[in-house]
Formats: sequence, C-alpha cells, structure tokens
Amino acid sequence: MYKVMALDIGTKRIGIALSDYLLVTANAHSCVQRQPEETAICEIENIIKENNVKKIVIGVPYNMDGTEGSQAEDCKSFASKLSGYEIIYEDERLTSETAEENLRARKIDFRKNKGLVDIESACIILEQYLSKMKG
Repeated sequence: MYKVMALDIGTKRIGIALSDYLLVTANAHSCVQRQPEETAICEIENIIKENNVKKIVIGVPYNMDGTEGSQAEDCKSFASKLSGYEIIYEDERLTSETAEENLRARKIDFRKNKGLVDIESACIILEQYLSKMKG
C-alpha cells in the first residue's frame, strides 16, 4: 500500500497534499518554501519517505490555449529533481482561483497566509488525478 502526493509548485512556495492508502481522498499536508531549492527537495523527500509515497502528481500551469509557458517548464524542471518516483503531470489551470473560493466558502482567511491557497491547490490537483484513476 502506498500514497500519492500532489505538488503545487509556485515560485515562492510548494503546496503539498497526500492521498489516503485507498487512493480515494486528497488531504492537505503542508507548504514548503521553494528556496533554497535543495532544502525544498530534501523536505519533500522526507515527507515521501514518512508517508510511503510512490507517485507524485505535479500540477502544471498550462496556458489557456493548452501550450506550455515558462511556468510549466519551471514546474517540470523542479519535478525532474525528484528522481526515483513515478511523476505524473496534471493540468492545474485555474486551481488557485478554485482554491481561494473553497477557502472563502469555509470562512478561512488566507490573505495573510498564501500557503493555505497552495495547499488547497495541491488538494484540487490530487482530487483531479484520483477521480481520473477511478474511471
């Protein structure tokens, strides 16, 4: 049994979500600072080991026309440093807006803690992936 991790990779922070062992639910985990990058990779790898993660879903911010821009390339470049795991790329267009709506609906003030948006975005990315796996 293993878990799936989702990463919402931004320029400042990386939101992290984890599935349960049944691969049914996406659960908020944490947010790590992107810089220094070696530290971020180390923190993510520690979470991977602690949670028996075998697959990592990377949210890729494609352009609205479906092409890859510089941010998509940056996410893939970061993901390439996580070697030894199955990497899956998931379209993450508009997840930040959806994440903000979800947090507002739960009456969570994220304005002073943008990491909450990153974590919620990672949950959305993971939910999208898990629902594709089901059917």
